[in-house]
Amino acid sequence: MKNRFVVAQPWIGLIARLVLGGVLLIAGYLKVGTPDKSQMAVRAYEMLPISIANMLGLFLPFFEVAIGALLILGALTRVVAILGGVTMFAFIIAISQAWARGLSIDCGCFGGGGSVAPEDTRYLQEILRDLGLVFLALYLIRYPITKFSIDKNPTPSGAETGARGDVE
Repeated sequence: MKNRFVVAQPWIGLIARLVLGGVLLIAGYLKVGTPDKSQMAVRAYEMLPISIANMLGLFLPFFEVAIGALLILGALTRVVAILGGVTMFAFIIAISQAWARGLSIDCGCFGGGGSVAPEDTRYLQEILRDLGLVFLALYLIRYPITKFSIDKNPTPSGAETGARGDVE
């Protein structure tokens, strides 16, 4: 009889793909049409020179949409999960430094962004949400083969893989 995890793993991976991919796709989609607000949100963190913050504000929504769509499709899952996880970790760093420096900003994660009243900040919730998304990315990096994905083999060599994504 198969181990229950081996049977459940592809379904758990599907849920992880859809949640992480869905969050990224929606977050990017909501910002694509308002590049000025996206740029303002990145500038509000006061971490980067204005020119770089503006470029990142233009690029980031399209990057999020692409990563989200690829995750939902299950294409290049391991690579895209790495990109998504690193992105979420970068967001955690940005939000944490804003909180530590006493900035009162909206994260701009789903559009908007910029200054808010101190009582309207939600840093802890945003960090915990992004930490959960990092864990989903880590799961997908470890177990990239999931149900209903385009990926059939996550290894570049073409070797067959097991349920854990390990070469057999």
